[in-house]
Amino acid sequence: MISDEEMENDPEQIERIIRWCSEISDKVRKNNSSCPGIKEIIVHISTSNPDEVPGYLSYIRSLSSFVSLDLHYGDNTERSGAGIPVTVAIGKSGREEIADAIQSMALDNVSSKDVTPELLEKYLTFSHSPDFMIKTGGAHLVDFLIWQSVYSELFFLDLNWERIRKIDLVRAFRDYLSRSRRFGS
Repeated sequence: MISDEEMENDPEQIERIIRWCSEISDKVRKNNSSCPGIKEIIVHISTSNPDEVPGYLSYIRSLSSFVSLDLHYGDNTERSGAGIPVTVAIGKSGREEIADAIQSMALDNVSSKDVTPELLEKYLTFSHSPDFMIKTGGAHLVDFLIWQSVYSELFFLDLNWERIRKIDLVRAFRDYLSRSRRFGS
């Protein structure tokens, strides 16, 4: 998760991190053909005013010159580019996403007895189930992708977003590769 302030201070950091992830993924795949590498990158930008169009939006759009960008802000969704899939969500929290899904089900006249986890997932904005999530800024959780990340492996960095280095990502990915996934058990 990144804050509006961090994006305003250094909008180029998002590009650096995405490029580092791509480089690391390429090296992992080259050294271990059975490992698919990084399949997708998801970035959440927290904002106190999700209805306001941020000044850094054009910079995020420019990422589509080397990635397949799926950009969410306010009620807007934009898709452009080609390359590793990158989702950037500005302002939408997990609680808002779940509330919006429930409201959409109500508008579609879905009976409460027909609601299942699988049906709810179809109404969520983000259909991602990340294998691995890196949380910056210490050992605290935020609610972005809260439903989808229930079985994700978490890695906490004591660094804020703006201080992440390539070596920090390498360490996080090495840690992930050494884990034995339990999927909630």
